[in-house]
Amino acid sequence: MFSQSDILQTLPKQFFASLVAKVNAKVAQGYDVINLGQGNPDQPTYDYIVDALIESAKNPASHKYSQFRGNANFKEAASQFYKDNYQVELDSEKEICVLGGAKIGLVEFPVATMNSGDLLLLPDPGYPDYLSSVSLGKIEYETFPLKEENNFLPDLSAIPEEVAKRAKFIYINYPNNPTGAVATPEFYEELVAWAKKYEVGVVSDFAYGALGADDFKNPSFLSTPGAKEVGVELYTFSKTFNMAGWRLAFAAGNAELIEALNLLQDHLFVSIFPAIQDAGAVALLDERAKAAIAELNHKYDERRHAFVKAAAKIGWYAFESKGSFYAWMPVPEGYNSESFADLLLNEAHVAVAPGKGFGQAGDGYVRIGLLVEPERLEEAVERIGQLGWFEK
Repeated sequence: MFSQSDILQTLPKQFFASLVAKVNAKVAQGYDVINLGQGNPDQPTYDYIVDALIESAKNPASHKYSQFRGNANFKEAASQFYKDNYQVELDSEKEICVLGGAKIGLVEFPVATMNSGDLLLLPDPGYPDYLSSVSLGKIEYETFPLKEENNFLPDLSAIPEEVAKRAKFIYINYPNNPTGAVATPEFYEELVAWAKKYEVGVVSDFAYGALGADDFKNPSFLSTPGAKEVGVELYTFSKTFNMAGWRLAFAAGNAELIEALNLLQDHLFVSIFPAIQDAGAVALLDERAKAAIAELNHKYDERRHAFVKAAAKIGWYAFESKGSFYAWMPVPEGYNSESFADLLLNEAHVAVAPGKGFGQAGDGYVRIGLLVEPERLEEAVERIGQLGWFEK
């Protein structure tokens, strides 16, 4: 009697839904599966943030509708956070857009800023939900490869002239999911110059911005001179503060692009529960934040070192990532990422994310989520090593 809309029928299939189903089936059969395929932070939200939520939730003022474009205290905190951490000056009313998670901003961006036939440039490999924005925005896209020999940074000079001239926006993501690669200030300077030359807008997905390996401090795209003239950056609370389920983020940068996002959201949402915004403001500015984030990075460092060291002992060598909480591992000869992931699950009872799920250029790798304790990571490698797929 009822059918789905044409737009829904063009949406990409959720590649990782099949992985979740496979893992759940193994667990249901009684196997002890070490799940390294997920990207969901395993640590709880910091106590000081939870306490702030409770306090605000008890206030009857929080039970009313939020302001359509977000509450002033939250936007001011976001602006101050960028000034304190990245030396970026932002107008909290004109250059901040409150989001119910960064995914919403990334997916709705073409709906707000692009027209049918416009071209969006996407990284390969890259976050799969970028493709959802293509379908919902009824736009066209082309990919640019991220290669290990270039530290998984795009070679902007390799993007064909005719493609660069036609493109309206480009998405970038550093620290990178899935590779763990990081950007440098020099790359961002090159990107801003390229964007100005070809009049291409930049959307920087800064989801893992606070997560740097071994004290590496990730630069913000917006800290680059001229960045606000050409683009925006999206910052989520999911990874920095272990607030994935809270669904809170913001976009910052170019006022025209922020206005477009805000205008679209005026028709879609009535912003975020005020208590969550109050807790988010505390998360950003409380004096305990720096220590909590440093401790979280230390935990990921311990896990990364444990996994990479153990893997090297069996002849499996990771890309030297400096950001996020992933290890990007090559697939042995004779397998693609899906067949190798299936073998790992079926024979070693270790779940990993096939690189193909992030794009064709990722098919020679699998993504390891460093989201279990070091002992379990080492156990996972031991199980894999027993299968003899690598040479020491």
